Amino acid sequence: MNPMEEKTRNESFEDASSAEQPKPKRDYLLPASILVSAIIIAGAWIYTAGLENTPRRQTTSVSSSQNTRGSELEEKVVPSDGVVLPATWGDLGAKLASAGAIDAGQFQTLYEQRGIFTDEYKNLLLGRNDGKLKITQDNAGYLLNLFWALGLAEKNPILESGEMTDPRYGATQNFAATGGWTIAKGGAMEHYSRHTFFVLTPEQQALVDKISQGIYRPCCGNSTHFPDCNHGMAMLGLLELMASQGASESEMWKAALAANSYWFPDVYLTIATYMKSRGIDWKNVNPQEVLGADYSSAQGFARISAQVGQPQQRGGSGCGIDVGQPVQPQQQQGGCGI
Repeated sequence: MNPMEEKTRNESFEDASSAEQPKPKRDYLLPASILVSAIIIAGAWIYTAGLENTPRRQTTSVSSSQNTRGSELEEKVVPSDGVVLPATWGDLGAKLASAGAIDAGQFQTLYEQRGIFTDEYKNLLLGRNDGKLKITQDNAGYLLNLFWALGLAEKNPILESGEMTDPRYGATQNFAATGGWTIAKGGAMEHYSRHTFFVLTPEQQALVDKISQGIYRPCCGNSTHFPDCNHGMAMLGLLELMASQGASESEMWKAALAANSYWFPDVYLTIATYMKSRGIDWKNVNPQEVLGADYSSAQGFARISAQVGQPQQRGGSGCGIDVGQPVQPQQQQGGCGI
């Protein structure tokens, strides 16, 4: 299908404990070990990773005998103690709920039905958090959903004049990042770039523009500047939040790599293994390089994983379209996950 044709990109993910549904064939390869978790209630399709104290996810098959969970490598890539981000959440959850960008009642119910609406989650949604945010293996999916709402709702020229509104790629409301966000009051497009929770200076906006164009995600071939899926929209929200609070470019690149690593742990464990084979320890990698298309896009990661020897069993993603690349129609049961 030509990327100029319209594609509905609503995402749906089954629970990890249920039988896996067949995935439609895609153009680009994804690691088969990415765990996909989901909950469907009242038509809401959002990510619910980290549902347990010990997250259930498969590990990379870098070695037939190596279990990377709890390994030295994993502690470097996705530390069990988490990574502190250069951003403070404050009362943004409450503001998003007040604006209707998040339906707090539905959002809370999604997690309560799983018995995981923790005090941390409640405070992030309804309270005030003045300390620095910390992303962990347990809360990565929850933060992704909050950042998704923020990226979608915060008024920004990237959403208004970037690839998301380019008619060559179809209608804005049909992307996964918009059509898949059904946990708002009203339609997602009623909140798309409609709210101002903070004001970026021209310098801060330029920084978000620059960095967003350099951050890719392994579920598709697009940068964060084209946030057509949940991961892209969440990363945009995180970049905007960090920039608004004066984070430096270096801090933003490092935080973005940490976030992507927790959202796609097996992908970045594989990349870390590749780097190690080249004599580069993970702590010494260049975040800007690793987040670029050569490593973090679906196409780039396919090449890296092939060199590491990781088998590729799952095709492309339902996250978004790849600019300038032919893609297959996306089905609701497909998609990228965490």
